[in-house]
Amino acid sequence: MARLTTFIHAAKQTLDLAIYDMRFSDPLRTQLASALRERADAGVQIRFCYDGDKPVRPNVASGQDPAPAGTSAFVQSLGYPWRRIAGMKLMHSKFILRDRQSLWTGSTNMTDDAFTLMENNILEIDSSALANYYADDFEQIWEKENFDNTGEIHTVPVPLTFSGQSAEARVMFSPGCGLEIDSEIARRVRAAQRRVRICSLLINSGTLISELGNLLRGGRVAVDGIYDRTQMAEVYVQWQEVPSNRWKISALKDIIARAGLVGKNSTPYTPTGRHDFMHNKVLVIDDTVITGSYNFSRSAQFNAENILFIESAPLAEAYSVYIDHLKRKYGS
Repeated sequence: MARLTTFIHAAKQTLDLAIYDMRFSDPLRTQLASALRERADAGVQIRFCYDGDKPVRPNVASGQDPAPAGTSAFVQSLGYPWRRIAGMKLMHSKFILRDRQSLWTGSTNMTDDAFTLMENNILEIDSSALANYYADDFEQIWEKENFDNTGEIHTVPVPLTFSGQSAEARVMFSPGCGLEIDSEIARRVRAAQRRVRICSLLINSGTLISELGNLLRGGRVAVDGIYDRTQMAEVYVQWQEVPSNRWKISALKDIIARAGLVGKNSTPYTPTGRHDFMHNKVLVIDDTVITGSYNFSRSAQFNAENILFIESAPLAEAYSVYIDHLKRKYGS
């Protein structure tokens, strides 16, 4: 929260927040509300887009994510312009756009559990070129109040600097580019030369599973990483109920065994229980980092999501060190 409020305090003109899940306890809410009020009093325009509350018993198989209720009440209590975003699936993005210049994005929801119990990653990026793409996506969602038929935004890589070295990043948005994202991830896995490292809550894209299987059978590229074993076990149950998905069960279990993927045993999901998932959505492919709100799943193609493809050897190494840390922490 200290990093988040520092990010907010730097705003000069605008703060646009695209939020999936936002429900802080009083101590964290107080810090956030104070930072927003200070900026609003200085003339900064603040807007929230958020995903509407979910049913008490969501249909996970149809793409209704089991987010607890409360985001609507929390966002509205802050007192700034807001829009509840409708759509067939989820407005699952989690990003803050500051002055059309800087970004706060990644896998992290705005909850106590996300900040304290889950493994997540956050990127802070200063780039007007990249920020303008996010601004286009936010405006589409804001104007429509529905994310269906949004996110079809043509993007190209933009230059960045990380750790004193040149880098570049490309953002893509779903649902507009959902199929293209799935294909791009598969293409990059297929083209890997040295390593594919996985750090992901879920691995349930059939395309990704197929490409990882091919890579492991080829034996020329190292594949390893970590996933959330408990949450994937729930996915296996869903797959078993859909004949066209049953092949994924044995295919993914084979990948997990061949690659020696470490599984975190998180707490099974309940609306009011402990939410301590391994919640990252990361692939490190050679010197590329792929991350964002986008789970590696078919459902993500139809949600409102953002995903970054960042070419940077030192950033890839930083993520690689983090993956090693998680593997040691949860490895048996």
